[in-house]
Amino acid sequence: MIGKIAGRIDYRGEDHVLIDVKGVGYLVYCSDRTLAALPGPGEAVALYTDLLVREDLLQLFGFTSLVEKEWHRLLMSVQGIGAKASMAIMGALGAEGVNRAIALGDWNAVKAAKGVGPKTAQRVVNELKDKAPTVMAMGGTAPDVPVIEETEVIEPVTALKAQPVPKGNMAAQSEALSALSNLGYAPGEAAGAVAQAAGEAPETDTATLIREALKLLAPKG
Repeated sequence: MIGKIAGRIDYRGEDHVLIDVKGVGYLVYCSDRTLAALPGPGEAVALYTDLLVREDLLQLFGFTSLVEKEWHRLLMSVQGIGAKASMAIMGALGAEGVNRAIALGDWNAVKAAKGVGPKTAQRVVNELKDKAPTVMAMGGTAPDVPVIEETEVIEPVTALKAQPVPKGNMAAQSEALSALSNLGYAPGEAAGAVAQAAGEAPETDTATLIREALKLLAPKG
């Protein structure tokens, strides 16, 4: 299994890039959002990857974070969602958007992805809602792909080394989710509140996110 690719971009296509790793070219398919974030031809790049194996096909899919990769894996487990649909969902929403849509049961957000109909979108939300807390919790521990310096040795690897945890909304959501779970809230309930609070204030810190989520969880009336 190829878990990560690091090399230089040879060329970019509409839905993929060719990454040169010491003379070997790897064709890696990416979402529109991921492609937009990548550098130009000749530049260094690193992507987490997932290998799709079929009788007549081998395809690599690339992601900028392990959270994005995990959502792709889970989306592919839903009936009616293939690699193309998963890439469309990730491209339309991004990892944080998928976190929020699944946690809140917002199938309309999922339906906004090209080629995903309402019944399939509802199935995605229904089947994966219980998985949202686990994936959201990855945001505080899973590294983004590290930036490659010119002096670094570039080679594909399957074992990922520990990297500094990126601070930002994903990490804050993970920390807030953990805090609410420690307070006794059910994982699904806590995930929904954190996702809603994060959606209303995308750049908020952990403490504020916890306070806002607690307000949403407070008994009404």
